Amino acid sequence: MLSDYQRYRLYEILPGLSIWLTLVLGILFSFIFPLAVIYAIIIFDVYWVLRTAYFSFYLIMSWLRFRRAIKIDWLVRLKKEFQNWEQKKNIIFLPLANEGYEVVKETLNALINSTYPANKMYVVLSGEARKQANWDQVQTQVKINFTGKFADILYYTHPDNLIDEIPGKGSNIHNAEKEFKKYADARGWNYRDIIISVFDVDTIVHPQYFAHLNYMYCLHPHPERSSFQPITLYNNNLWESPSVLRVMAFGTSFWMFFSLARLDSLVTFSSHSMSFQAAIDCGGHAKDIVSEDSRIFFQCWFRYSGNYEVTPLYIPVSMDTVRDDSWWKSLKNLYLQQRRWAWGTENIAYLLWQFRKHPEISRFKKMSILFHEWEGKWSWAVVAILLTVLGRLPLWVAGNEVRNSALFFNTPHILENLMSTATLGLFLSATISLLIMPARPESHPRYKYIFMLLQWILVPVSLMLFSSVPCIDAMTHLMLGKYLGFNISTKKRAV
Repeated sequence: MLSDYQRYRLYEILPGLSIWLTLVLGILFSFIFPLAVIYAIIIFDVYWVLRTAYFSFYLIMSWLRFRRAIKIDWLVRLKKEFQNWEQKKNIIFLPLANEGYEVVKETLNALINSTYPANKMYVVLSGEARKQANWDQVQTQVKINFTGKFADILYYTHPDNLIDEIPGKGSNIHNAEKEFKKYADARGWNYRDIIISVFDVDTIVHPQYFAHLNYMYCLHPHPERSSFQPITLYNNNLWESPSVLRVMAFGTSFWMFFSLARLDSLVTFSSHSMSFQAAIDCGGHAKDIVSEDSRIFFQCWFRYSGNYEVTPLYIPVSMDTVRDDSWWKSLKNLYLQQRRWAWGTENIAYLLWQFRKHPEISRFKKMSILFHEWEGKWSWAVVAILLTVLGRLPLWVAGNEVRNSALFFNTPHILENLMSTATLGLFLSATISLLIMPARPESHPRYKYIFMLLQWILVPVSLMLFSSVPCIDAMTHLMLGKYLGFNISTKKRAV
């Protein structure tokens, strides 16, 4: 009989084990049963071509919705269709650690430039006690330059070395939510009328974001049973970033475009908004994990017995790439950021653990949400390797009996044709990337657009080194019980 600790550790081991079984058995069977592996690779490549077409369809659909959404004056529609819109209280949580005043200033200016009135926004700046000098400086500058421009600005300090916490964004937000609850209770606010938005401090909101958010919140029949997820664009410092960072940034944005249109697997990621009622009911953003942005969705999903969803917002928020002072430091930051995101694998163990506690949720719902979470992490880790390395291995090591078969001679041509077809998805991504890029700064020559197209030839390498490898790294750490803390991504803009 397994103890609770042993059972949970088993759940943490399983995702990493599925990755390593795929890789090890793929290599082993390439030597023992090369013909069977060749058939399997062809089938997998056909599947991947179909999946690329599937991805492209939803990417285009989401792109069209995005273009339509940013052209609508959502504040006019909000005022026209919902007479009680002013009852809603918008609270923007901005946790920070190393970020300086210049980053905070641009974020606050973007809020002020929103079509939604800034005097109806409450900004919560939450700094770290372990970074007290920087936090004190930021507070001083914000008070000098932004006092009176919002409904209120609240300053909370996240204490250091609290029990049962992992230092990071999740624990910072958790503490800020507890402090803000006191503020809301003192004013007798209804939690259902409070919309909280949890952003990275470098998040630049689109001018229409809060008007659109409030419109969708008022439109939803049960807004306390939904999170609201915008499109995330990593383009604040895109022009100054190395090409590999740009490709990976676009890849993340395209994944968000795809996910927003395909609601069956949509969970919260990075910047998101939700009812304060839901946050309170589920215990707030987790303080003891790395992936608090996606975990909050699962917490609410279980709290409401599977009756919780994510409403897509086709209005973007923009953040920074992990650019640093040097090319090498930037690549290191990218690897660590991807590994931190892949640490979201910890949600699989959480799901398996909670399933036993919620018999009221149907088995179909449980298996569906588990499949999407697990398959997503599995694909993230192994697909690039399967397509580039393991897909060719049986052809390299096959014996003479296999080499003399018609299948062996035709397989390279089949694989080449399949991958050429899949490349059409790459051309689509390159085209859309040009359409969502920020305006070219005057300091950059026009011919740099050519490099913005040529950078897409780096996709195979970037997917291998800065997607598959950090994902395998994270899942292996979890598998071995070597838990990762929250690494703070360095993000620098050109001065």
